[in-house]
Amino acid sequence: MQIRVPLAIVICALAILASSCASVPNSPPATPTAETVPAVPVQPAVVIPEPSVPAPLPAPSPPLPPPPPSSTLPPSAYSAYSTVEWNALPAWSGDNPAEAIPALLLSCSGLKSQPEWQSVCALAAQLRKDDPEAARKYFETNFVPYAVRNPEGGTEGLVTGYYEPLLSGSRTPGKKYRYPLYGVPDDLLVVDLGGQNPELRGMRLRGRLQGRKIVPYYTRAEIERGDAAVRGRELLWVEDAIELFFLQVQGSGRVKLPDGETVRVGFAEHNGHPYKSIGRVLIDRGELSADKASMQGIKQWAKQNPDMLPLLLQQNPAYVFFRELPAQDPGPIGALGVALTPGRSIAVDPATLPLGAPVFLSSTWPLSARPLNRLMLAQDTGSAIKGAVRADFFWGFGDEAGALAGRMRQSARLWLLYPKGFTPRLP
Repeated sequence: MQIRVPLAIVICALAILASSCASVPNSPPATPTAETVPAVPVQPAVVIPEPSVPAPLPAPSPPLPPPPPSSTLPPSAYSAYSTVEWNALPAWSGDNPAEAIPALLLSCSGLKSQPEWQSVCALAAQLRKDDPEAARKYFETNFVPYAVRNPEGGTEGLVTGYYEPLLSGSRTPGKKYRYPLYGVPDDLLVVDLGGQNPELRGMRLRGRLQGRKIVPYYTRAEIERGDAAVRGRELLWVEDAIELFFLQVQGSGRVKLPDGETVRVGFAEHNGHPYKSIGRVLIDRGELSADKASMQGIKQWAKQNPDMLPLLLQQNPAYVFFRELPAQDPGPIGALGVALTPGRSIAVDPATLPLGAPVFLSSTWPLSARPLNRLMLAQDTGSAIKGAVRADFFWGFGDEAGALAGRMRQSARLWLLYPKGFTPRLP
């Protein structure tokens, strides 16, 4: 449910938010980890005025503190892009851009109403999928490459990985299937701040009603002990608590039922609390070394310490709710509203890179110095994916994809490819 509140009240709430909420660090921690789940600040209480009495003007709120020098600054605060020649893209001639054309055509289905994309999308539809040189000529003729820079001017950033896992589950609970996968609860409220002020586009507060106030929604621990109105919202029940946790980290996945049916699920909403890395908790406790705190290392720890796992998971207050997706979908659906393409789709920060656009990535393979230079499509987002030179690489479905995603935390550079004759713009 989405609601609108007066702008003055929203500004007061944001002033509290700026001084009290956790934020996602822009520089990566020292450990490689797959825990890139959305980190969203805890929302302060927002007062809803009495309907029959005009609300008094709020007292002047204290000035907001200046923003820190980070890549979460809006693009208007710095020049994010600079044009370059095609030979500035590392190993551009070594990639096969024809392999990215199917993903580009999926982007086009979501961009066709925008003037700058109409011509290039029509031309892309005429390309053969097995002709890399024709595809390369198409991009070089119709697009301009832009180096993407951080606010402080650097071009180095971070790329992590994600994937679509497979879990074992059932539509009914039982001794084997004990862990519920919830749909969105009825009492979860989403306040769209962009509806009050265009400068707050993309910002939302999440919470619940308590009397005449909006207060933060329940934490993971509170949801798991039954405080939230989630009974009756169970979509499925799964076998393994740590696999369910990492399904929430990835945002989408598949669940295989006892009769052989496979159900696809995808991200629907979250509870609005900041994400806390359980890998970092284990490192701080001395139970895992930094080089072992990957997704695979955390799963191994969970198998060895099943009695300690519930309390560990509750250290992270963030919680994700799901929706069931059509089984015939070719892949998980990204924020652009199109299916993601393994090895060609990335999640980006939509405040700094336009969704749907081609982006050339220069990085290395997970835990390796082997170059990974590839044309990608910006088709997804994540609340932990913040900043200009920041991406999350979609590896696909299954264990092999999970092994790559779980180990990927690499330095990266990005180049935006935008239709020639148009200035890059954000939604």
